[in-house]
Amino acid sequence: MSETSERYRRLSDDYAATIASIPADGWDAPSPCEGWTARDVVRHVVDTQGIFLGFVGRDLGDVPDVDTEPARAWDHARAIVQAELDDPARATQTFQGFTGPTTFEAAVDRFLVSDLVVHGWDLARSQGQEVQLAEADMAHVEEQLGPMAEQMRKGAFGPEVDPPQGADRQTRFLAFLGRTA
Repeated sequence: MSETSERYRRLSDDYAATIASIPADGWDAPSPCEGWTARDVVRHVVDTQGIFLGFVGRDLGDVPDVDTEPARAWDHARAIVQAELDDPARATQTFQGFTGPTTFEAAVDRFLVSDLVVHGWDLARSQGQEVQLAEADMAHVEEQLGPMAEQMRKGAFGPEVDPPQGADRQTRFLAFLGRTA
């Protein structure tokens, strides 16, 4: 099992736990993503798994409906991506990525893993939950997405926010992503 496979497994488990913590009446709560509810955040993350599988000629198949079964939809999507990552031949399949040739595994590590960190926080915050992001996860997202931050601000990130003076590491990280702690 690769480092990416292990990282994806850990973060997708964390994301599943956050989904499981949402009460039935919490799915329409607004998230930190402007105009998105908690349900919309899960839909985005599930859909993005399918987009990246599509880059290597695969798909999610028959996904449970996020509107009625968000936990099952996530479990379905993540199981397929995890199986691809756990198969060395499939994980290293190449495709033409946004910045040139890449592998499925590298794209997952850059984008899908980052989505799990960032949107895991978004989902938890939609419920008023406090989240302490791991230093290693914040550093990984910054390493993976930092060089393309300006491109990412055109859709994935919001405009960078000025953190308060003396802000802690997580507050500065979230400000980089256009979020306020």
